[in-house]
Amino acid sequence: QVQLVETGGGLVQAGGSLRLSCAASERTVSTYAMGWFRQAPGKEREFVAAISRTGARTSYADSVTGRFTISRDNAKNTVYLQMNSLKPEDTAVYYCAADYHRGIPTRNKIEYDTWGQGTQVTVSS
Repeated sequence: QVQLVETGGGLVQAGGSLRLSCAASERTVSTYAMGWFRQAPGKEREFVAAISRTGARTSYADSVTGRFTISRDNAKNTVYLQMNSLKPEDTAVYYCAADYHRGIPTRNKIEYDTWGQGTQVTVSS
């Protein structure tokens, strides 16, 4: 299976920006739809953003629309999540995931096959 490693998390003030990266171990990741999810303590892991295998289509949770941008560079086997105008409620562990079977973005976490280890994002007020 492809291995995914998230990086770029950290502590940022409200209103600031952060870019997360998800590096894949295999070039076949270019055939997979990719997603970002997040999980705050005591809460269920929730959808954030997803992108089709080519990057032509994207999907966002209502809570991040207009603030976050998902993108991918298949030549680098990497998916990104640019987070702007961060809010304290964005604080969570952020995970990237790969969907082996669907080339279009999906919001349902059960449809993803491989997950990274997560990276912590903390937004202070």
